[in-house]
Amino acid sequence: MKRRVHLVFETDMVQKPITWEMSKKFDIVFNVRRAKITEKTGESVLELEGDEPTLDAAIAWLKSQGVHVDPVTHDTLES
Repeated sequence: MKRRVHLVFETDMVQKPITWEMSKKFDIVFNVRRAKITEKTGESVLELEGDEPTLDAAIAWLKSQGVHVDPVTHDTLES
């Protein structure tokens, strides 16, 4: 199963390797589809692949770390 998510990182989260930590904690594959990181904020769109319970757990973990997570419901990445 694949799921695309939009992540927003606040200033205190920008320097942390949150995406890497997620990949170590959960058996998922991630593909960075888009990212924009500045000193004050960061956002990325990831495609996550794994089984549904693991994806749900990974997304819940991201939220628990303070990352704002929204599903990507339309595909504007390929244009």
